[in-house]
This record gives sequence, structure tokens and C-alpha cells, in this order.
Amino acid sequence: MKIPKRILPLVEDGVVDEVIRQLMSGKEATVYMVRCGTDIRCAKVYKDATQRSFKKAAQYVEGRKVRSSRRARAMEKGSKYGRGQQEEAWHNAEVDALYKLAAVGVRVPQPYGCFDGVLLMELITDDEGGVAPRLNDISMSAEQAREDHALVMHDVMRMLYAGIVHGDLSEFNVLVDEYGPVIIDLPQAVDAAANNNAQAMLERDVANMTNYYGQYAPELLETKYAKEIWALFEEGELDPDIQLTGEFDEPTELADVDSVLEEIKAAFAEEQERQERIREANEED
Repeated sequence: MKIPKRILPLVEDGVVDEVIRQLMSGKEATVYMVRCGTDIRCAKVYKDATQRSFKKAAQYVEGRKVRSSRRARAMEKGSKYGRGQQEEAWHNAEVDALYKLAAVGVRVPQPYGCFDGVLLMELITDDEGGVAPRLNDISMSAEQAREDHALVMHDVMRMLYAGIVHGDLSEFNVLVDEYGPVIIDLPQAVDAAANNNAQAMLERDVANMTNYYGQYAPELLETKYAKEIWALFEEGELDPDIQLTGEFDEPTELADVDSVLEEIKAAFAEEQERQERIREANEED
């Protein structure tokens, strides 16, 4: 097939020897099957920001750290250089996440490097050596659904242990090989400690996966993995080998609404006093 423009430099540099075929095209990237020497891998070619349809991207990049202050300022200003740095950071986020997650035992494709918007990584295959299917393309027994759901919940927990929330996890971002689910597509992965949306995103990830597997094993719909996992995270008790139960006891104490309102009023009054002092000081000057 014709070599895609973004992959051409990798072919010229000898990193990629052959582009075999396109595997898929999604909202953020197009993925190709390529040959690197004797190895068959996949090349994920990220789309430019103007072509991507990923919704609410700002929610995902909140809290991401940029080492260079110059880069950070340029990204905030939205200059041409800054936009280029934003794109690079978006691409590198997936590579960084893949390495971190593999280190704590999450099943993800092995990365081989990101080259100017092209991520080379392991091609996940089925038990016959073909390209592994997405989860949404297969059906399963109730027993298999329960088993795979438990594996995914454990991986979601391990991701959080590594400080990461996938943020877009669903049956469309999971491949299935002969050993079970493999989580993919992580450029939007968020920093759990620095992103205010992290808990909501984790709850959505868990709900997406539970609803899917719940088609085959309806009892899974009653589980509370998201609350259990987040509570362990907040208490600092996450561990890669911890055994999850899917159970969570909701707090039974009723909120003291009157006390909360009094605290809000006190804070508001304090802020008014502070503003008044500032005005008085300015008038004296």
C-alpha cells in the first residue's frame, strides 16, 4: 500500500521496513500494521488537533506537568510553538502511560517509541496469530464475562495505583487476546492526583465496562468497584495485588446541612471583610 506521509520518515530512517495495511481509523488516530525487521507491529499515527474529534480535551490535560517553564508559557498562550508542544505532550502522554502501566502489571501493548506523532507498539494478536478483536466485536458466556470483568476492574485499580485514570475506557478501547482483555488508547489518560475530574472519569470508566459485561452476567450491574477503588485510593491503601470485592458500604451518617451552611456564610463574611480592608488600604494610598 502507499506509505502514509507521517510514516514515510520512519521508512527512510529504517525504523519501519514496510506498511502492510491499515487496521483502523478513529477519532484521534489511524493505526497501521507495519513490519520492523522480522517483527510485525502497529503504528499509531495521531491526527492533528484540527482533525481530532476528541471531546472536552481540556478536561484531560488538566494537571499535566510540563518540565520546561518556556514550554508551559507557550502552551498557555496558544502560540504556534505552544500548539506544537501541546501536540507533542498529547502524543507522549500515551507512551508514558504505557510504560507506567506495564510496570504495575496492567495488560497494555508494549511501546517501542514515539516518532514525530507516530507511536510504534506491539501488535496484539489472537490465539491464531491474527489481529486481536475489540471487545465490542465478540460475545461470551456469563462465566467468561465475570472472569474478564474482574480482570479489567483489577487493571483499573492498578492504573489508579500508578496514578492514572484512563478517562475513555469502554468496550471500544479493549482488545481481547488468548489471555484476556488488553487496554489500549491512552493519550487522554489523566493524572489522578492533579485532575479534578479524575474520580468522575474513573466512575465512568468502571460503569462503561460493567454495563458491557453486565449484558452477559447481569449480577455485575450490582457491583460497586468504582467506589471501592476510589476509597482505597483516598485512604492510601491501594496495592497492585490487593483483592477487590466489588462491595462498598455507603456512609450512613446524614450530612449536617446547617453546619455546612454556617461555614459557607462565615467564609463569605470573612472574604467580604478582606475585600473591605483592601479597598480601605487602596483609598489610604
